[in-house]
Amino acid sequence: MKKELLFIWCLATLLMSCASEFNKVYKSNDIFYKYEYAKEAYIRGKYTRATLLLQQCVTTLKGTDNGQECLYMLAMATYKAKDYETAAQYFKRYYQSYPKGTFAEMASFYIGESLYQSTPEPRLDQSPTMAAINAYQEYLDLFPDAHLKELTHSRLFELQDKLIQKELLSARLYYNLGSYFLNCIGSGGSNYEACIVTAQNAIKTYPYSPKKEDFAVLIMKSKFELAERSVEEKRLERYRDAEDECYGFLNEYPDSEFRKLAEKYIAVCKKYTGEES
Repeated sequence: MKKELLFIWCLATLLMSCASEFNKVYKSNDIFYKYEYAKEAYIRGKYTRATLLLQQCVTTLKGTDNGQECLYMLAMATYKAKDYETAAQYFKRYYQSYPKGTFAEMASFYIGESLYQSTPEPRLDQSPTMAAINAYQEYLDLFPDAHLKELTHSRLFELQDKLIQKELLSARLYYNLGSYFLNCIGSGGSNYEACIVTAQNAIKTYPYSPKKEDFAVLIMKSKFELAERSVEEKRLERYRDAEDECYGFLNEYPDSEFRKLAEKYIAVCKKYTGEES
């Protein structure tokens, strides 16, 4: 018990001593002493402390031999402290200040990487995801022979998949809402129409996506449901449209697990259109 108390006392004393030393450095007017302490803190993984000190140093050291290193280290310390949005701004600041600098390529990469780390889950607004994609694309444009090209491409595919998943969730939501509410896109219309538009746009935007069949299924199902719920003057046209969609689906996905559903829809459509054999 005494040994445990002694250990706790020693640890508390050490922490108080470290805090006291940091406060002394933080309040110091010796910018170079402060900068060296910040570098040591960064190396030891004390990123929050390093950030606080480097923020004080960066403006004063701009234009000196340490200016580039200070700004880049500030960006990296902020990134490693997981303040990704702020880190992205510091990396941008570095690249804008030193486009030919020692750390220019890495700063450009970490703009995208910082934004990537703060992208939301697919069901939320994907503006940050688009920002990350644009940053990675700019990195590849600026450094076509970049040594992080492979990782960047991997990130881009991952972010694109997130955008696709967002569109798929939106299309499914419209389909699941069905005819219970009116959807006010364009000139108005049912949620089935909104599902069709969303899914068709996704296929055009991402023609090679592995989720393409999922969108095609939603289009087929929505067109059939739209025909089933149509007013009389639109029903024939919509059943024909649904039938054509089903045939197109079967041609493109002959081994789909939804093949029987497509065939069932075709049979129903033919009964209404009078095209049964």
